[in-house]
Amino acid sequence: MFAKQLTVFIENRSGRLSEVLNVLKVNGVNILSLSLADTTEFGLLRLIVDNASLGKEKLTESGFSSLLSDVSIIRIPHKVGSLQELLSAIDKDGVNIEYMYGLSIEAKDAYVVLKASNIEKIDKILADSGIATVSTEELKLLG
Repeated sequence: MFAKQLTVFIENRSGRLSEVLNVLKVNGVNILSLSLADTTEFGLLRLIVDNASLGKEKLTESGFSSLLSDVSIIRIPHKVGSLQELLSAIDKDGVNIEYMYGLSIEAKDAYVVLKASNIEKIDKILADSGIATVSTEELKLLG
C-alpha cells in the first residue's frame, strides 16, 4: 500500500516555512507528519497530509514548487532493534532507501523535533508562549 507525500521546495529564509504552512491551514489541509531538510539556499519540506492533491493544488496556486510522490508508511513496534530488523529485511533485496523520517499518529498529541540557529532563543520563545517542550527522558516515558 502506498501513501502520497507532498514535497515543497522553499527558500531557506525566515518566514518561508510559515507561509507554506499557512496555505495549508487556510485550505483545511491537516499535516500528519513533516520533515524539513535544508541546504544553504533552499529547504526540502516533505509532508504527509490528509489531502495531498488539494495541498499541492493550493501551494501551486500560491507560487510554491511542489510535487507528489508515492511513499510507504510502515508500522513497527516501538522497541529496541525494530527499525534495524526492518532495514535488514529490505537490504536483503538490494533496495536503496532514499530517505526516511518519523511519523507518530497514535499519540494524543503531535510532537515535532526542531533545530534552530539559536536554540536558547527558541527555548525562551516557547516558554514565554506557554508551549511545552519535552526532554529525551520525558519522551521515553511517553513511548
